[in-house]
Amino acid sequence: MPAIVTAFARVRKGFEPIAPREDLNFAANFLYMLTGEEPDEIAVEAMNKALVLHADHELNASTFTARVCVATLSDVYSGVTAAIGALKGPLHGGANEAVMKMLTEIGTLENVEPAIRGKLANKEKIMGFGHRVYRQGDPRAKHLREMSKRLTGLTGEPHWYEMSTKIEEIVTGEKNLPPNVDFYSASVYHSLGIDHDLFTPIFAVSRVSGWLAHILEQYDNNRLIRPRADYTGPGKQEYVAIEMR
Repeated sequence: MPAIVTAFARVRKGFEPIAPREDLNFAANFLYMLTGEEPDEIAVEAMNKALVLHADHELNASTFTARVCVATLSDVYSGVTAAIGALKGPLHGGANEAVMKMLTEIGTLENVEPAIRGKLANKEKIMGFGHRVYRQGDPRAKHLREMSKRLTGLTGEPHWYEMSTKIEEIVTGEKNLPPNVDFYSASVYHSLGIDHDLFTPIFAVSRVSGWLAHILEQYDNNRLIRPRADYTGPGKQEYVAIEMR
């Protein structure tokens, strides 16, 4: 998966793909294959934390999709492909890309207050906040929050972190929605020089380990996943011949 994502990222810019090195760990190799330069320690630490934090998370949408797929005894590649399809949606893997888009559009710390309060007034969804499981706050978020602070400072762009904390202050204060793992991963990846449209593929680079673990578990103790549905529509409908409609 890292080879696929980094090769795509390089080829589309006219560069040759880079083979991984045996002396670099998983996170370091990803950054090396992406940029062609050996990353420094803090970049590797940040990428490693992001990959670990995104690796697996219960029955999220993509993992559940993978299990439903292979429960039919479809092959592992179909299971991973199905998971990627679910991950692609902006309410799942696309959240951190949407966060970076929002930060870019707001532009400056001074613009945060009117922009975010305007979104709240218009009942617009602010990506990167709230979680279906972590009602009291995503415990993964604090680790990337700290990495965002360190990295944006090192790159000379602390405004990304400052804007993020200001947005967190307003949204959490007004809506009681704490940030999730995607919120600060946006500025982390941006600070690492990663193209914004690669944020979701990087999620897949990490989460594929969780998908595969669930897929193998499903195969080991398989039962077709087939939920029932309750019909709640109108009853006692009269049939009308098509020529009479």
